[in-house]
Amino acid sequence: MEYCKDMVSRRTIPIIAEWDISRKVFSRLRCRRNIKNKIWKRGGIILARVAGVDIPRNKRVEIALTYIYGIGRPTSQKVLKEAGVNFDTRVKDLTEEEVNKIREIINGIKVEGDLRKEVRLSIKRLMDIKCYRGLRHKMNLPVRGQSSKTNARTVKGPKKPIRK
Repeated sequence: MEYCKDMVSRRTIPIIAEWDISRKVFSRLRCRRNIKNKIWKRGGIILARVAGVDIPRNKRVEIALTYIYGIGRPTSQKVLKEAGVNFDTRVKDLTEEEVNKIREIINGIKVEGDLRKEVRLSIKRLMDIKCYRGLRHKMNLPVRGQSSKTNARTVKGPKKPIRK
């Protein structure tokens, strides 16, 4: 049986859980006391958290960074090149220094909440000035010139019967 240190009372408590990465859930949790206090130890290692997002441990860093809203493959590659980290390194193999470098670089980029807010405000601005794109957003129809006479069912919803 394994034991871990309780964060509150500093006692050793038997481990009752592990982080199940394949299913992305806590199938079992570690220390009983830690469950109450919501201090998660995932598989004995605290995960790399960048821009408020837990990035997956077993993926390559280049791919794992794309889990952050606003960072795609090209941006991810630029960040890693600037930080001097190999693209093929797994997240679990990163040192604390490398994670901190990546965090600092990403802090300079607009991601997650700030980016979502900016997008939401620009759509709201289009609706307020009542331009064509804004009206399409307001009516919940395709905005970028797609045909909507016969298609666009995903946006318009199921067909409505004709009333006589």
